[in-house]
Amino acid sequence: MPEINAINIFNKYFEMVPAVTDELKHEVYKLRYQVYSTENGDKTGFNNFIDHSGEIEFDEYDSHSSHYLIRHRELRTYMATTRLILPNAHNGKKLFPIEKHSQIDDVDLLKLIPRHNLAELSRFCISKEFRRRKNEGHLLITNDIVGSKVIFEQEEKRSSSYLTLALIACGIKMSSENNIHYWYAFMEPALIRIISALGIHFVEIGPLVNHYGLRQPCVIKIDDLLDGVAKKNLNHWNMLTNNGQIRPR
Repeated sequence: MPEINAINIFNKYFEMVPAVTDELKHEVYKLRYQVYSTENGDKTGFNNFIDHSGEIEFDEYDSHSSHYLIRHRELRTYMATTRLILPNAHNGKKLFPIEKHSQIDDVDLLKLIPRHNLAELSRFCISKEFRRRKNEGHLLITNDIVGSKVIFEQEEKRSSSYLTLALIACGIKMSSENNIHYWYAFMEPALIRIISALGIHFVEIGPLVNHYGLRQPCVIKIDDLLDGVAKKNLNHWNMLTNNGQIRPR
């Protein structure tokens, strides 16, 4: 049986949307509230640190971040989002969240990374509502990134990585647009295992910490990420780079 074309299948049902207007950013913050507070807040402790009055979730880093949404074409509903926290243009020494909330041991590695080419991939989330749609399970990631363990059928397993790949592709788009070549990421152990199976191998730079659940501080060079995926599955590399058209330069 020929391999399913990940780009074509994904684009048939979904689209990646850069959140460049105030209206779209509000959709980002609403979806983050839904995922991190309504769906998972009690498990992660996130609800203890969020303003519930407007049912949106945002923080001090959003003002110097790039944001993407994934929208279901037919329903016109937003189902996933991620952001890339960029270096602060007004304060180049401002710490990233990972630097404030974890213990980084591998400082020698970080000294080799130009800070103006470093960003933090963050708020990587997918709504449970879409992972439960009966007729589209084969298109949707079946891990909610913030701690829920989900059991799914073999047919779903083969293509459950598409949304994970799509969110990473969004990160690569944002990196290409902002001259970013390295990512920080606070990674849950379950997510590390999922993306490792795709050929994506983040470098652990410190011990696990309890930050809205157990998370590992990590870093990766985007070229290394893409090379790892290409060796594992060229079809997935094509999805991440839009057939080689998008990658940091």
